[in-house]
Amino acid sequence: MKLTFSVVERELHIGISGDVVDMRADCADVRAQFGRHKIKSVIISGNAIGAWDSTLLVLLMQIMRCARENGADVRMVDMPAGVEPLMLLINRKSNAPGDDAPGLTFLERLGDAGIRAAVAVRRGLAFTAGAFGAIGRWVRGRAAVRRVDWLAAFENVGPRAILIVSLISFLIGLILAFVGAAQLKLFGAQVYVASLVSIASIRIMGAMMTGIIMAGRTGAAYAATIGTMKTNEELDALHTMGINATDFLVLPRVVALIICMPILTLLADVMAVLGGAAVGIGMFRIPLAEYWNYTMMAVDMQNFAVGIFHGVVYGAIIALCGCYYGMNCGRNADSVGIATTRAVVASIVWMVVATGIITFVFEVLGI
Repeated sequence: MKLTFSVVERELHIGISGDVVDMRADCADVRAQFGRHKIKSVIISGNAIGAWDSTLLVLLMQIMRCARENGADVRMVDMPAGVEPLMLLINRKSNAPGDDAPGLTFLERLGDAGIRAAVAVRRGLAFTAGAFGAIGRWVRGRAAVRRVDWLAAFENVGPRAILIVSLISFLIGLILAFVGAAQLKLFGAQVYVASLVSIASIRIMGAMMTGIIMAGRTGAAYAATIGTMKTNEELDALHTMGINATDFLVLPRVVALIICMPILTLLADVMAVLGGAAVGIGMFRIPLAEYWNYTMMAVDMQNFAVGIFHGVVYGAIIALCGCYYGMNCGRNADSVGIATTRAVVASIVWMVVATGIITFVFEVLGI
């Protein structure tokens, strides 16, 4: 490949000749021309180009970018067939709404952001409605789902999550007890650490920590698995065979997590109380019988039910977010990573939002 330059009345003529294949596209010489002359417009001629591939497109994009930076117009002449349509497609994609194109004003960007938010809300509501519709078909025995998919989904979110949930919950209970007892000891009331740990864990912390663990573990796995299936065109294959992808992929995952989350929440509550007991009994010398009595006095069915309800809601949120971002993933590896990240972030954000709403409603109801 060879580049030739000529400047006529502030108009830069660039001639490209030879084969433009499998090489590094470098426009350093083009930048040098802008440094030497005050260029008003650029004409790129390609009548001497032989074989070419995407290297030519990259070179043309770099020349155009360099011209835009210097306020010059660009025109292409005598390009090989197919180059100009591809360049139009690239320019249209790079200047699409939402990509912060330089020509958009603040109000246009604000309006575009609002439109994209409305589209995202509509897609999310439609996906949620489709998922619960699949649950309704499953209850009526009309869902297209295999028994092996149920077993795999329950195994993934149930037995395989027990160890990590138990360990983290035990450590959280230990930390709560240590921090609480260290302050209560100043007033000689360290025995109330049993009530502190049991109420905090059973009412909200057990469910919240389990939800965060499952969002990072299971929600991300859902998004990555379904996103990879879309990248490999497996979802297209399901549609071609007439199989409802929501029934086949989303339904078992959502139901499995909704059912298993309350069980994992109960396990987290128990392990947190045990962690608190380890600190209260082992470090602050609270008698076992006294610690047990204060724990039982603090725990009641209402707090227990509130924690279990949080677990059910968190399970639905994590499953829906993971499956939604997997189903709406792009078709390349980078899109799978983005979908996985968004699934985890969205799950945690919506869990916090749901916690605030539930807490407010329960406070109004006196629960």
